[in-house]
Amino acid sequence: MRDLLVLTIVIPAAIMALRRPWIGVLLWTWLSIMNPHRYSWGIAYEAPLAAVTAGCTVLGLLMTKDKQSPFQGTPVKIFVILAIWITLSWLAGIDTEGDYPQWSKVMKIYFMTLVAISLLKTKLQILAFAWVTAGSLAILGAKGGIFTVLSGGGHRVWGPPESFIYDNNHFALALVMTIPLLYMLQQGLGKNWHKLVATATMLLCAASALGSQSRGGLLAIVAMGVMFWWRSEKKAGLGIGILIAITVLLPLMPEEWWTRMNTIQSYEEDNSAIGRLNGWHVATQVALNNFFGGGMSFQHQIYFNMYGLYNTDTIAAHSIYFQILGNHGFVGLFLFLALWISTYRWAGWLRKNTPAIPEAHWARILGGMVQVSLVGYAVGGAFLSLAYFDLPYNMMVMVVLARKWVENRAWETEPKLSLREALGLTKTTPSQAGAVMENSPKVQKG
Repeated sequence: MRDLLVLTIVIPAAIMALRRPWIGVLLWTWLSIMNPHRYSWGIAYEAPLAAVTAGCTVLGLLMTKDKQSPFQGTPVKIFVILAIWITLSWLAGIDTEGDYPQWSKVMKIYFMTLVAISLLKTKLQILAFAWVTAGSLAILGAKGGIFTVLSGGGHRVWGPPESFIYDNNHFALALVMTIPLLYMLQQGLGKNWHKLVATATMLLCAASALGSQSRGGLLAIVAMGVMFWWRSEKKAGLGIGILIAITVLLPLMPEEWWTRMNTIQSYEEDNSAIGRLNGWHVATQVALNNFFGGGMSFQHQIYFNMYGLYNTDTIAAHSIYFQILGNHGFVGLFLFLALWISTYRWAGWLRKNTPAIPEAHWARILGGMVQVSLVGYAVGGAFLSLAYFDLPYNMMVMVVLARKWVENRAWETEPKLSLREALGLTKTTPSQAGAVMENSPKVQKG
């Protein structure tokens, strides 16, 4: 049944992508983030659904006239340079053949990121992309949150099998980063019950993140909560809401959860923490002795034998920073940091340059909430190996496209289409296609 459901969605949408390739971007996003096929047991599990989707989308991109250059701003340019550097690092690495599957996986994500920038332009398309990105994780987060509440937090919550976020720690960080995006999308909902559902979903995502028993996830949610409160225009109300959520959720956590969280203060007595410190030392030494780093992975026994400080056990980086440092050297780390700093600044531009533009209110909230998500990523990512996951790159896409939308004053010329009309399910009337807004405030570029 699950296989049939997935195929019923993927096949028609992939065919639609040939004429409207931006639909293929949404389908790819759903498959790569939520991994719905990994919850099936039959043909859909191993079927090359992502490859079919990417192929149809690229064919549609080649045939359509409704596209733009993907090089839309500073974050994208840094992103492309980072992709080139990662490729050079892989070629210069210690095990090029063995690292190929990981390099191929990452490059597919990076390539489709550029395809998304090429095809998404309108407000409807950008918000649809945000809905699919956040919604893919929100569904999993709501499910995990319900499980956490019903089980009293006694069992860990895991992500989609065979995905970047299968690990409970990675899944927790992904959910933490999703909450601000859900808040942004909630502001555009018209009906009160829709907003209540969105609020409940955010709370369940938070419960699921806590139920993962991830210490990095806990630090990320604390950092994000503080940033969320700071960015809010209703600090008193949001502060009360956060306190209520803490009061409701934390008592649900069992004793083993509190025991695990307490190890944050006593890391020197935690074997896993000692292992991480050892891995970070090895990553640093690999970068110091290899200009391009270790390749797509520095987790090779020879490196841990040479540079291990506490032991020689091979261990994952457990940090986006040391993951990039060990894999791609100091240049790679510089480019990685520059990418997210640039994205954060572009999100800040949306907050500062849109308050006087009613049509761009959504872009202003988007900028603020992406900044909140990136703070969660920066803090939680310090303890988790999630440098190549789609979600932060999708946020970069949203910010870049939203800024270009504002700078181009797109609301003046953009067709006023419903989602059904944009998907080609109903015909567009001349009046809808020609709606124009006049006397709008000027937009500052730069």
